[in-house]
Amino acid sequence: MKTRADSYALGTDINTRKLYGVSKLLSGLTGHAVPRNKAIVGENAFAHESGIHQDGILKNVETYEIMKPEDIGVPKSQLVLGKHSGRHAFAERARALGHDLSPDQIDEAFTAFKTLADRKKVITNSDIEGLILGKEMGTQGPWHLKTLQVSTGSGDGALHMAAVHLVHDTGRAVREASMGNGPLDAAFKAIKRATKASATLADFSVRSIGAGADAQGWSDVRLVHDDVSVHGSGVDTDIVHAGAKAYLDALNRLIREAKPDPKTTAPASSARALSA
Repeated sequence: MKTRADSYALGTDINTRKLYGVSKLLSGLTGHAVPRNKAIVGENAFAHESGIHQDGILKNVETYEIMKPEDIGVPKSQLVLGKHSGRHAFAERARALGHDLSPDQIDEAFTAFKTLADRKKVITNSDIEGLILGKEMGTQGPWHLKTLQVSTGSGDGALHMAAVHLVHDTGRAVREASMGNGPLDAAFKAIKRATKASATLADFSVRSIGAGADAQGWSDVRLVHDDVSVHGSGVDTDIVHAGAKAYLDALNRLIREAKPDPKTTAPASSARALSA
């Protein structure tokens, strides 16, 4: 109706500039990536590879595009953000991407942005979305990942080990290590051992955010326990760390939805023997 307002005597109160941001948020919450060729909100929705298409777009954008990218919330600005970009530029880009953040949320996301900028030369819109959505989905406890160390190798007889340091909302700190059939498996087992939570890994996936060898990885994990299925997400430039964050995010959801378990909610004073 919006694109053919000249043909239909109808209107809508839908704010179409929120479509792109809502699509990204829903994708992160459900763990289902938006197909690149998905109409309107897919990455290739406004991409034109064919020579005749590109020529037509350059002459008149309305030849092949009946709507503008900014009409559905895709930011028009091509300003590159990097380690020297300021808080204001970051906040404006986040707002252009459809994220209305509070001052405290901006401060937290900007701190993560500066950390990422030290690892990557150029920060893309997808990177910023990953930072914001990752922060929104991974902040709830009760468990928080402080450090993850992984040792791995290749070939017959290679050992894959992971050590984690977790902190509970009560202040309880736990360190555990485990071996596995790969670095991710070892990390999952170490987290499961540290939290003493029971769950079965039902699905795991990881995809890149943006392009290039330094692109961030977005990981999705689905865990099942007692017929309860939960989803978790994690974002990091290291895909093993992204997977670990997603696994812990899913475990936290299981713990929050389950009845209080003394093994996972014990106060620091009674948990020293478990974390020793």
